Amino acid sequence: MVTGKRPLRKIGFALLVLSIVLFCIFPFVQMLSLSLKYQWDWGNPSLIPSRLNFDAYKELLNIGQSLKNVPESIINLLDESPDLTPAQRSAILAKYQDTGDVFPFLKYFGNSLVLSLSAALFSVILAVFGAYSFSRLRYRGRAVVQRGVLMVYMFGGILLLIPLYKVFVSIGLLSTPTGTFIGLLVIYMVQTLPVSLYMLGNYFRTIPFSIEEAAMIEGASRFGTIWRIIIPLSISAIATVYIYSFMIAWNEYLFASVFLKSYKDLYTLPIGLKTLFVSKNAIWDRIMAASMLTALPVMALFMTIQKNLTGGMAAGGVKE
Repeated sequence: MVTGKRPLRKIGFALLVLSIVLFCIFPFVQMLSLSLKYQWDWGNPSLIPSRLNFDAYKELLNIGQSLKNVPESIINLLDESPDLTPAQRSAILAKYQDTGDVFPFLKYFGNSLVLSLSAALFSVILAVFGAYSFSRLRYRGRAVVQRGVLMVYMFGGILLLIPLYKVFVSIGLLSTPTGTFIGLLVIYMVQTLPVSLYMLGNYFRTIPFSIEEAAMIEGASRFGTIWRIIIPLSISAIATVYIYSFMIAWNEYLFASVFLKSYKDLYTLPIGLKTLFVSKNAIWDRIMAASMLTALPVMALFMTIQKNLTGGMAAGGVKE
């Protein structure tokens, strides 16, 4: 009787998992469908567009848009004038370029990418050394510091926004674009470090200390032990922490909207998408296309390093 119920349980569990997966991916499927539809097809409830429309993606990625606003007579004139230098051709074409309606997606994308990659990298570097000190070293006040770091999460971002803004203004960090970038970088590191330290610290404790002892007996220094033993055995945890830090910085809106309000050239994608919603460029296919392109880096990063997201690399490394 018990064995007869197992197939039903497996089928029920599979259906439950499938329903959860479909529930999670449906918004992305809806976004992709709407981004590929023409305006006359937006009312179509089907997820499959009647005709594929890639114009929104071409506009956002600036593909084939350089000659969009140039009269055909000017294009013919340029084709019939081989003596013109590239600089002269560019000067002529620049007079007909209308950038007022162009959403600078690539600029915002680059700003978010540089800021997120930098914040995640520095956060992981600090977290590796900080977590190692918490898990391996013994010093006075270690427990207090370890628990005190997590106090950052006791306060919401809105409570820290005004004090941090005043601090950065008082030291003159927000008076320049470079200083503003550094200020956001520090804030994103502070936001991700507590959990990064906690995750890596717990993972480092699972690595047998006898492996490090063997390396030290062979003459390895403390830094050499971290570089040659701890980091290779903790690639999965480090990759997870990096993805977490990247996602926090990539999707952050609150601090960026305040710190970057005077520097439109430094806008990140969350701010850019918000301005797109309230601008004359607020066309549904363009909004959905921008949203899909915004989600791609996180998925690409996860797929690139997912092979490292495996645990148990230290298993069997030493025989107790």
